[in-house]
Amino acid sequence: MSGMRHEPIGTAVIGAGYWGRNYVRNLAGLPESRLRWVCDLDPAARQRAQRTAEVKVTDDLRAVLDDGGVQAVVIATHAALHYEHAMAALAADKHVLVEKPMATALEQAQQMVAMAAERRRVLMVGHLMLYHPAVERLQQLVQSGELGTIYYLYALRVNLGRIRSDENALWSFGPHDLCVIQSLVDAAPRSIAARGQAYLQPAVEDVVFVNLVFEDQTMAQIQLSWLDPRKERRLTVVGSRKMVVFDDTHASEKLRIFDKGFDRPPEYDDYGDYLSLRDGDIHIPHISLAEPLAAECRHFLHCVATGERPRSPGEQGLEVVRLLAAAQRSIAGGGRPLPLGT
Repeated sequence: MSGMRHEPIGTAVIGAGYWGRNYVRNLAGLPESRLRWVCDLDPAARQRAQRTAEVKVTDDLRAVLDDGGVQAVVIATHAALHYEHAMAALAADKHVLVEKPMATALEQAQQMVAMAAERRRVLMVGHLMLYHPAVERLQQLVQSGELGTIYYLYALRVNLGRIRSDENALWSFGPHDLCVIQSLVDAAPRSIAARGQAYLQPAVEDVVFVNLVFEDQTMAQIQLSWLDPRKERRLTVVGSRKMVVFDDTHASEKLRIFDKGFDRPPEYDDYGDYLSLRDGDIHIPHISLAEPLAAECRHFLHCVATGERPRSPGEQGLEVVRLLAAAQRSIAGGGRPLPLGT
């Protein structure tokens, strides 16, 4: 029963830095969670966690995993450590929510999915945008057929600041848009091509352009950069009936639905002569401003309590890593398109 109440789940956060601190705040405040531990190597992060919640802190992962009262852990460490920490947690029979990307190599992601299945534990990936109310509405628009056939999509995720050295713009920003685009296109990706340049640090691409072609001929383009004058988080979806722009940087008008396109009569002889431009209204639906991370955390705890399959399961994270790895190979090959097997 959906309304069934469950006992609070013993939780822990591994990695309480730039993003992990938000998990600490949410898991400390949700009634479904009993936050027991925060683990981080940085003393300042541990002190900050104790100011946020009454919680035990440590720099020893083993202390957390040996606690039988911890049923579920969130892993928000550096991307290069996701595999090691997630595998250790799964081996200790903990349910795991791991930040994106779930791993930095395809083989690692495959092993994580296999371990979760073997241990019968929830493995969920922090694909935050799938829990965004505007993305949920956008998915409904696509699935209902209101937009018609999806022709193409393009995403822009750029800003100036927070330069990483342990991952490039593709691996840091790319998972957000890849998982959303895949949730909107009802077809498998057929090929991927990517180009990138490392301007600030050797071998760490600051700017990346990714192009996807799907089996149904839908195309998607993604522009990623942390070397840009403006912060933009935008996704445009062009359909045969309507078009939608999702602008996550807008304070209130997250979605704009454009009743624009080309119409054609039931019978026509010459294709070009009988296409008529339709320039209709712009609709701005009301979108909840609920915090996506809180929804993500609630969903994880619900799946742990009920055994329900997550909306962003390990298998989805594995597919995103597969696309990232292929895009990285394309960058290394000068932007050559690479086929993607099903």
